This record gives sequence, C-alpha cells and structure tokens, in this order.
Amino acid sequence: MTAAPNRLARAFAGLAALLLCTSAASADTQSPRAVATIAMIGDVAANVAGDCVRVDTLMGPGVDPHLYQAKASDVRAFEQADTIFYAGYSLEGQLGEVLGKFGERKPTVAVAPSSIDTAELITVQDIYGIDPHLWMDVGLWSRIAPTLAEALAEIAPDCADAMQQRASDYREQLAALDAWIGESIATIPERQRVLVTAHDAFAYYGRAYGIEVEGIQGISTESEAGIADIRRMVATVVERGVPAVFIESTINPRTIEAVVDGAADRGHEVAIGGELFSDAMGEPGTAEGTYIGMLRSNTITIVEALGGEPAPWPDALSGWAQRWDTGENGGE
Repeated sequence: MTAAPNRLARAFAGLAALLLCTSAASADTQSPRAVATIAMIGDVAANVAGDCVRVDTLMGPGVDPHLYQAKASDVRAFEQADTIFYAGYSLEGQLGEVLGKFGERKPTVAVAPSSIDTAELITVQDIYGIDPHLWMDVGLWSRIAPTLAEALAEIAPDCADAMQQRASDYREQLAALDAWIGESIATIPERQRVLVTAHDAFAYYGRAYGIEVEGIQGISTESEAGIADIRRMVATVVERGVPAVFIESTINPRTIEAVVDGAADRGHEVAIGGELFSDAMGEPGTAEGTYIGMLRSNTITIVEALGGEPAPWPDALSGWAQRWDTGENGGE
C-alpha cells in the first residue's frame, strides 16, 4: 500500500533537486514566455497575448491532467517561463509540489481561484472537494481572460492596453458561444436530455446549459469504475430511453462500451454518440484544438446524437469559423 506514495515522493524529490540545479541562464530572453499547464488555459492566454508573449502549453491532446506525472522537462519549461498559469483546485494534483516551489520564485497563477467566485463552484464528496472542470461553462471560464491579461501585462507592460482590449474582445466571442450552446442543447427532446460520459467532467456544462449529466466514474479518473457503477448507468440509460452515450478523448472507452453491452442485454439499443473533449482539447492546428472549437465540437456531437439540431452559428463567431474553415457563416 505504501509503494506508490513512496515512488511519488522520490519523483518529487528528484524534481525538486533538478529545480535547484537548473540554470535560469538557459531561458529564452528574446521575448516574454508564459507556460500553461492545460490547453484550455493556454488557448485563452494566447488569444489575450497576441504577439506580445509566447504561450506554451504543457499537456497536449489526449493527456489526462488527473493522472499526469511531472517530468524533468516540465521543470525546464517552468524554469524558462516568465510566468506560469495553472487551473487550480487540484486538477494538476501531481504537479502541485513543483508549482508550489516555482510560486516562491516567479509569478505562478492559479487562474480558476483567481477569477471565479467560490459561490459558483460545484462541490463534490471526494478528495477534490471542488469540481475543477470549470471550462465546461463558457460563461464562467471567460472570466479568466482579464486575470490572464493582468498577469501577462506584468511581463509585457508595453502591451498592457492591447492585451486588455483583446481580453474584452475575446470575452464577447465567448458570450456568443455560451448563448449558442444553450440554444442548441434546448433542441434535444427533454426526455433524452441526458449526457452519459465516462467520468463526471461535465457537471458545469450540465448546470449551465440545462442537460442532466451522468458520469460512470467520479470527478477524478484515478479510481476505476466498478461493476455497481456500470449497472447503475445501464439502469439509467434503459429507464430514460437514452439513445446515445459518449466516450472521451482522454479516457479508455471500455466502461462506456460496457454500458452499451449492458443496455443491449436488457433489450435497449444505445449507440456510442461520438467522442467528447473533456480534460484536453483537440490537435493543435485544428478547430478542435482551440477552446471555442472544443466546445463547438462537443455541443454538435451531443445535440445531434441525442436527437436535437444545433442552432445557427452566431454572427459574432463568423470570423472564427472562416479562420478554421468550418463551413459556418454566422447566423445564416
């Protein structure tokens, strides 16, 4: 029972030692640099920063932050950064000690606690205490943009006004996305408005947009789903006549497949409605590799699989659609 904690302690000790030995002289001095742990922060930061600050993201597509283990390369990335952004609320749990050490040496910002009122958080009965998946509610997540602009202005003061303006413009785009998601979800027949996923990462999405959310696992992916969890989900799917369930890009699909098989054994055919982005975005250089595109893709997948029809794409996001060649033309 103590082997895993001991290994983790040794890993952190090694990283701490490397942290003390790594030379800041290796940092790129050509332009200010920021490092974000997850892409949902990194993309917002990049939109705010423009050309003023280089923004890098630590965890890429398909990476589960709940299970992510700190590496020596992470320490080097943090060392070379002028500022560090992370989500907070234990999402990057195994990076916590490293982030804490860097917080003593350079600006290290937990963007969710710094931006969002605690009264709007979802509490959970597990080691997290707070559900950290706040990016699923676009209205809430948009509030990190001014926080990021303020922090980025500290390392690029000449760009402060421009970054504040970009943060404001980007929040307007996110407000349009927020409204579009709500309109789209509302087209799903009420009885079928149930979102079944591998783990409970969509609670903020469900609360914001009016869809019931059922996750086979809890908030974290560190614990395995049990037989009782799968049986409970099969019962829900059969009783509600749910037409589709969803896999996630960062989680093994076996539990969802078990629900599909269990429902079939009880005479109810349920499809796998598609893959959702939960704890990571899509590939860089694709629409789904942006925060707006991640939520757009998720919403279209959910709505179409559950019997609804996505609302017309908002005019305020027509420029985004043209950039990524999605075929959307504003509200036409």
